[in-house]
Amino acid sequence: MPILPSERDPRLVTIRRGGTLTDEHHRMLAEWAAVCAERVLPLFEKIRPDDTRPRDAIATGRAWIRGEARMREAHQAAFPANAAGKGLPDPARFAALAAGQAAPVAHVAAHALGAAAYAIRAAAADAAARGEDPEAARRAERDWQRERIPEELRELVLDDQRRRSANCWNVFDD
Repeated sequence: MPILPSERDPRLVTIRRGGTLTDEHHRMLAEWAAVCAERVLPLFEKIRPDDTRPRDAIATGRAWIRGEARMREAHQAAFPANAAGKGLPDPARFAALAAGQAAPVAHVAAHALGAAAYAIRAAAADAAARGEDPEAARRAERDWQRERIPEELRELVLDDQRRRSANCWNVFDD
């Protein structure tokens, strides 16, 4: 099941592409996605400390936010980050995928929700691997992320979570 919707929500499309998302809000979504992915990145780095691809993807996304990287560079950074997680245990794999979703927010703002969803999956998988309650970890990570949604985007992100939770393994459900 794809994370991105079949029909694009115009609220998550920039104004210059026919939507209603301002450049400022687009950058805010990209930073929120980076924060979500970065929080679980240690789960990857614990397994692959010398593999910088997921961290590099997040850094490239942030460079785009600052105007120091082109959208295409941020989009392309997703592929190595995603590949870095291949064959790894779920916590590390999902952490790499979170980074791989955070970087291309520059290209498609709706990827922000993917970064958050994979980060939640990483936290829940890590809890399960340690013999802890994955459901409690899922809720805790979701709530942590929600506390960090920029106020100007809060309703948009929460509505997007409601609309696409089924596409994102229901990690945003209450």
